[in-house]
Amino acid sequence: MHTSFQKIAILGKYQVTPSQDARKAARSIVEDVARFLGQFGCEVALEAESALNLGVEGYPLLTPAQIGQQCDLCIAIGGDGTMLGIARELAPYATPLIGINQGRLGFVTDLPLNHYQDQLGPMLHGIYEQDLRPLIHARVEREGHTIHECHALNDVVVSRGAAAGMLELRVEVNGQFVSNQRADGLILATPTGSTAYSLSVGGPIVHPATAGWVLAPIAPHKLSNRPLMLPDASHVTIRILAGRDMSAKFDMLTSPDLMVGDALHIKRSPHSARFLHPKGWSYFAMLRSKLGWNEGGS
Repeated sequence: MHTSFQKIAILGKYQVTPSQDARKAARSIVEDVARFLGQFGCEVALEAESALNLGVEGYPLLTPAQIGQQCDLCIAIGGDGTMLGIARELAPYATPLIGINQGRLGFVTDLPLNHYQDQLGPMLHGIYEQDLRPLIHARVEREGHTIHECHALNDVVVSRGAAAGMLELRVEVNGQFVSNQRADGLILATPTGSTAYSLSVGGPIVHPATAGWVLAPIAPHKLSNRPLMLPDASHVTIRILAGRDMSAKFDMLTSPDLMVGDALHIKRSPHSARFLHPKGWSYFAMLRSKLGWNEGGS
């Protein structure tokens, strides 16, 4: 049976030390999806680390880079964290991603686990919506040298440790001074990340088609320091003026600890994550479902 995707990789959800029952359930799901793809004549491979952790056997094992080089599609089974991780890896290859939601909320994992077949079948035949999500490129500079750089799909967060005092940060956009911020931290979020940490500190929900970023302070000293929308063509610099026990997180992955004098340089990445949704998918319908906006209506 001909499909739009000949070779498909599966990434399973796993923990480093899962319980035996959780590991067995996750392995069963991966094997079920693999069998389903086989019914369509697809060549199936597995992301190596998740397959080894779950104990799934009988299929070729590929690294994320090999998936990007060899596969027409990747199906990620898990929550948004699972999707974010593989999306960062596959973005340079423009490999499309479909998410089967085995997590809780799931803003970018669309297909419900209990009846994913109903929606995945038509998608394999090319009936889907495509959604491109640009990434951020961030670089940490210390004394004129780059000590860390990476990509993020959700956000870049500068924050203090639990026992430390406020940070003082200088924000520049395209070389122009914007503000000094005294706060517990600062978030720069993409539209994809606007429903993550940024939302919890009062940032707006931003439609993914918006070419903009949210700059949102965490517990600012001045109430006049409010979330700010920036064009995503900007070059944003965050300089560390004062503070201790500081770190930068990229999609909640921590970089080396920050020091006074360090600077984060943030710009739009040339790469975008390529998500595929079922035909008729609507961002607003997703928000209504995930955030309970249907409740209380007539």
